[in-house]
Amino acid sequence: MSGARQERATAPFPYAGFLVLASVIVLAVATEGLPTGLLPEMSTSLGVPRPDVGMLVTVYALTVAVASIPLIRLTRSWPRHLLLTAATIELGASVVLSAIMPGYGGLVVARVLGGLGHAVFWATIGAYSGHALRPEHVARGVAITLGGATVGFVLGLPLTTAVGHAIGWRPAFAAVGALLLLGAGLIRRFLPRVAGSSATSSPSARDRTVVPVLIVCLLALVAMTGHYAFYTYIAAYARDVLTVPPAAVAALLLMNGVAGAVGLVCAGSFLAARPHTGIVLGLSVSVAAIGLLASAPRAPWIALPAMFLWSMAFGVLPTLMQTLLLRESSSSFRDTGNAIYTATFNIGIGGGALVGALLYAAVGLGSLPWLDVGVLVLSAVLVVAASGRLPTTRPVPAS
Repeated sequence: MSGARQERATAPFPYAGFLVLASVIVLAVATEGLPTGLLPEMSTSLGVPRPDVGMLVTVYALTVAVASIPLIRLTRSWPRHLLLTAATIELGASVVLSAIMPGYGGLVVARVLGGLGHAVFWATIGAYSGHALRPEHVARGVAITLGGATVGFVLGLPLTTAVGHAIGWRPAFAAVGALLLLGAGLIRRFLPRVAGSSATSSPSARDRTVVPVLIVCLLALVAMTGHYAFYTYIAAYARDVLTVPPAAVAALLLMNGVAGAVGLVCAGSFLAARPHTGIVLGLSVSVAAIGLLASAPRAPWIALPAMFLWSMAFGVLPTLMQTLLLRESSSSFRDTGNAIYTATFNIGIGGGALVGALLYAAVGLGSLPWLDVGVLVLSAVLVVAASGRLPTTRPVPAS
């Protein structure tokens, strides 16, 4: 056994490093959706239509989707902790650059640069626990990193929206960028050292985990497309359709975040043992809640509970889909499978924002929730049709 492997086999769980990594993940998730909560303010400041601001989410996500697999292959020989440090620096610098670019075109360039860093960051994180930790610690590492991602989805948007409303969207971008740069230094200091790979790992031709992993990736693609076609424009929908006062939009998004946290608890407790069932349940309840919201947008006693229910139900999905992926992927397909998942997840985000922008401009905001309903129904059909290929009761490894 090599010295590095001996050290890993006897090392205690690196809480400091993984808590730092989880904190940076929260910021990275918030970065991707920054234009979502501040869309009306950015539109006014930049002098461009709101759908054009929504396209910044598309530009970012599609950059991640295109770059994930080639960049992770090009950097496979880099030590993993140094690669994460470099990716976080690049991501933070791009957010600071977004804050100082005077026009829309410069902001597009900054978002492309951020997408490149984001691609490497997420493609590396997915398999990091498996490389850095003792086998009995892997589940704990995955739980912490997934927790950071979920907190980012749940709380990152309302918090950055509140900050943006209080001090302006440019200072909010600058603050997130500065925190990412600080996080890069902490990653370099505390994260466990992991060597790169001298060769590309590839699955055996008889590897039976490839098909289930690709099914999960397809599910992520479809579900995220529907969700972000609507959710990218949720601040505008709240103000223009639900007639929520501008000052109350951040509070509304925080309510959604709390609902998502409830969904996270469900995903990590009684739904974790049966992720297939949990995904079907989450999609079904999301469809019902969004349909209710779209049917009664001017009745707050209906619309607000429906939004809470939607956020709670959809909040279980990213964790359960990632759980399926990690359980099903063989060690030889882990890095590639996670890079494919990162790409398809972000194609869904970017494609959804693009479709939503086109429908917003052509038909109006009121059409977006119905589009989401239709696509999520398709996602549920996909899960049911693939039930024979997806795990239902495989136990979670002990942490």
